[in-house]
Amino acid sequence: HVQLVESGGGSVQAGESLNVSCSYSGPRQTYCMGWFRQAAGKEREWVATIFRKTGETQYADSVKDRFTISKGDDGETWYLQMDSLKPEDTAMYSCAAHVTFPCSLSDGRSDYWGQGTQVTVS
Repeated sequence: HVQLVESGGGSVQAGESLNVSCSYSGPRQTYCMGWFRQAAGKEREWVATIFRKTGETQYADSVKDRFTISKGDDGETWYLQMDSLKPEDTAMYSCAAHVTFPCSLSDGRSDYWGQGTQVTVS
């Protein structure tokens, strides 16, 4: 039984920071983990990926240099630090866990998804 639970999120002013975290439990180790977001009326957008073993990170151009993805040592918890937030960052942020090779998060595909946590920037 796989569980992904997000925490954090909330409402902030433009230019402020916010951190969201995700906790994974399941029978298989994660291979790569990440975050997606979906704004009202828009398609889901990949935000960032981190690889459990190497710690390599990847970012969408829209968040590069503003957002930072990181993970705990066990690869079962990961975080998204969001700085210099803009109103266009407002969305439901969902974490994703991929347990198979290759990692396909940047293609919009994941083995498991969290329920999401709302981030609102005004």
